[in-house]
Amino acid sequence: MGEFDLIARYFKRPAKRSPLGVGDDCALLAPAPGMQLAVSSDMLVEGRHFLSTVDPARLGHKALAVNLSDLAACGAKPLAFTLALALPAVDEDWLAGFSRGLFALADAHDCELVGGDTTRGPLNICITVFGDVPAGTALLRSGARAGDDIWVSGTIGDARIALEVFRGRLSLPAEALELARARMEQPAPRVALGMALRGIASSAVDISDGFLGDLGHVLGASRVGATVEADAAARCIALCAEDGPAAGLFDAQAQRGFALSGGDDYELAFTAPVSARAAVEAAGRASDTAVTRIGRIDAEPGLRVVDARGAPVSQRFDSFDHFA
Repeated sequence: MGEFDLIARYFKRPAKRSPLGVGDDCALLAPAPGMQLAVSSDMLVEGRHFLSTVDPARLGHKALAVNLSDLAACGAKPLAFTLALALPAVDEDWLAGFSRGLFALADAHDCELVGGDTTRGPLNICITVFGDVPAGTALLRSGARAGDDIWVSGTIGDARIALEVFRGRLSLPAEALELARARMEQPAPRVALGMALRGIASSAVDISDGFLGDLGHVLGASRVGATVEADAAARCIALCAEDGPAAGLFDAQAQRGFALSGGDDYELAFTAPVSARAAVEAAGRASDTAVTRIGRIDAEPGLRVVDARGAPVSQRFDSFDHFA
């Protein structure tokens, strides 16, 4: 099978928003009047971002999900995406699974594939996603203000637990491992929540490299500091909830580390004024997404991690860095 046969069989679909669809030198997109385009790219490399044993349908889902998560952090609605795919060889079973997972998530968010590229090489997936947002309403990292609450969506830390199992550092019961692995391999981009938070949240970022590390980008852009309650964050680990399949398996220190340093959550960390607490909770309900308040923004620079009593936590928390 040649390159263009591969594209036609697994990735070409009828055009919707783009008048050209897949197959021309460029895709054409026209934002609606009063809207701004939001654009983001993410690359997934085998052995760096995913294991060779991952189910290809789950990999197709995640490849698009990590990009949709960026749109969610901006409060943007998905429109379209491009796919650049390097393959070591043509494996039709793999391609069928990958495209099935990719398009299942794309269809769920009405996001159209409009172009890209394929080549031979080590397995590498790069997606660029396009969304739109009303001019002046995009959620940014630079809007946090002293006194704002710090919130997190969904659950955090579960994907990190899965990674530690794959590294051979932990063991889990089968039910717990499947839940953790699903959180790592099939994250749910919080697009509906991001859109619901427009005009409510003062800043936002998606959690890809670890909560504290990604929150640090907000603090730097907004020129503020923060106090984060470690145990409130730890309670956001689904596996370790009272009725979770890993309840009682990890001590408080381990749970704090998973929640605050774990990557691959693809949840939203966002800030909002105290006066907006009811509106934030309503946005969570409207988007069917749990939201949890876990800290506050401070005027004093720096990041302070405290326990439930407000005492400083001396534990070290590291976030992922590709080049560290």
